[in-house]
Amino acid sequence: MLTATRTVRIEWGDCDPAGIVFFPRYFEFFDRCTAGIFEAVGYRKSELLKTFDIAGIPLVEARANFLSPSKFGEDVVIHTTIPEWKRSSFKVHHRLMKGDELAVEGFETRVWAGHDPQRPGGIRARPIPQELFERFRHA
Repeated sequence: MLTATRTVRIEWGDCDPAGIVFFPRYFEFFDRCTAGIFEAVGYRKSELLKTFDIAGIPLVEARANFLSPSKFGEDVVIHTTIPEWKRSSFKVHHRLMKGDELAVEGFETRVWAGHDPQRPGGIRARPIPQELFERFRHA
């Protein structure tokens, strides 16, 4: 299974008045890491949208387990995998590490979404292309 890894430096603007990461910032980190795993198989997000003519990969479920706070100035490493693919959705798993310590574990469910011709401006789920499955299988 492909794992994409990204190092993130915790910046001042990521933190709350106590000097620890404000929890919504983790979800921003995870969103960038989800884009990063697609980059690892050759598709930047803009290319993914254009190549497959999709509206995006919207988040339909997100949760996290916060085990240890991260602080201003720390470097953390986020390991991202896609452990489950379905017809038109997939699960994403993020493990944010501080050294050898698991600090935050994030979970997402995303949908492969195209423009809905029946509802202008709307989107609907589409099947994930076999080509993409193959890219991940052989990465």
